[in-house]
Amino acid sequence: MKYLRIFFKLVLGLIGAILLFLAASLAPVDDDPYRKTEYYKHTRQQLLNLAPPPNPQTGLRAGWAKVNLTPSFTTPTGGYGARKGKHWSTVSDSIYVRTLVLDNGGTKVAIIALDLLITPPTVTEQLKKRLPEIGFRWENIFTGAIHSHNSLGGWAPGLVGELFSGDFDQRVVDHITDTILKSIVSAQKQLAPAQVGFAEIDAPDLVYNRMNDEGKVDSEVRLLKLKKNTGESALLCTFGAHATIFRAADFQYLSRDYPGALVDRLEKQSGSFVAFMAGSVGSTGSKTKPGKDEFATIRTYADTLTARISPSLPTFRMQTDSTLELLTLPLQLREPQARVTDDWRVRGWLFHSVYGDYPSDLKALRIGQTVLLGTPCDFSGELVADLRREADRKGFNLMVTSFNGGYVGYITPDKYYHKNSYETLTMNWFGPENGAYFVEMMKGLLNQL
Repeated sequence: MKYLRIFFKLVLGLIGAILLFLAASLAPVDDDPYRKTEYYKHTRQQLLNLAPPPNPQTGLRAGWAKVNLTPSFTTPTGGYGARKGKHWSTVSDSIYVRTLVLDNGGTKVAIIALDLLITPPTVTEQLKKRLPEIGFRWENIFTGAIHSHNSLGGWAPGLVGELFSGDFDQRVVDHITDTILKSIVSAQKQLAPAQVGFAEIDAPDLVYNRMNDEGKVDSEVRLLKLKKNTGESALLCTFGAHATIFRAADFQYLSRDYPGALVDRLEKQSGSFVAFMAGSVGSTGSKTKPGKDEFATIRTYADTLTARISPSLPTFRMQTDSTLELLTLPLQLREPQARVTDDWRVRGWLFHSVYGDYPSDLKALRIGQTVLLGTPCDFSGELVADLRREADRKGFNLMVTSFNGGYVGYITPDKYYHKNSYETLTMNWFGPENGAYFVEMMKGLLNQL
């Protein structure tokens, strides 16, 4: 009987400890309407308080440069948790930082396109500290990434970060930061008067909605062109299809996936500088014909995109326009709502302990009549139509990009919040109504320009 009493005490103690842990770590999902929350009121007030940019003092000047980002050491292959931190061993194609610097005498901006999965928040933290070394601040920076799932890993500490990017390696963060700074300095040395133009090409057959076969997609390839008086030109391209043609099993290759093949083809064909940023990729994938040879699939996909884009390259309507504005809106969010079931979530302290606590922004960059809206997430293409209508009303060309330096998971239409899918259950980290919240703030930025 004595041993039986001890056993029951141990069992009851264990049950009590489990219940105590669950009570401390789990909570009901917060579904308060976002417009009644303090985070919404605070962000909205910050939006209204954004200062207008200085007036142009000169015509628009532009410079660009690319710097090789391929390290001398291997890293985990970032992008898929199923790889369990395995390192790439073969450089299929080198990766780069591609930077455009713009200046009108009153405002200067560096647009940074990274051949990475995302712009790592750890790199953002370093940039905020080090950009003053070269005469810039975070508020002068607009970043994006190609979202290749076969690029560098090792840039995120914590359980969640290491799941997607492998074991953390400070060398990776330092290497990316140093290369970005080098690219900005190099691009700034190339500043010269430039004109600006815009075009978009529809490619609905090359992108599909991963969450809903009948759901909308943002199928436009968008192109911003800068041309110097010398005839040199640069092209910034965005598209909303995930760069996931390489499978999770193909961990051994360091590669830019289809965006790299597309950039290489456009540069060769046009003789100009080309950069790529993932657009609204939050619920869309690249539509390809199934095959065992991912290299061939990438070539075919890039060839098809190139064939769509090429006819527009000589026909851009270029204009002289000195308008250059960059707004940075610090973004407050609901307490983390990472769910374990549809109605229950882990508490904020536990989420931050396994992911970290990184600040995030929305960015709005106006170059002439073209506006780039940068988001700290996988932003859904289904949300772009509403933003497009607002941009059209103001006479703006619109380019929406993901991965601007923070990362808050997937932002998708609120009607899907209770859908049991990767995008909405696993990767929705900050609760319901974020689709409406983000769109409202992004519209607000359009109206502040």
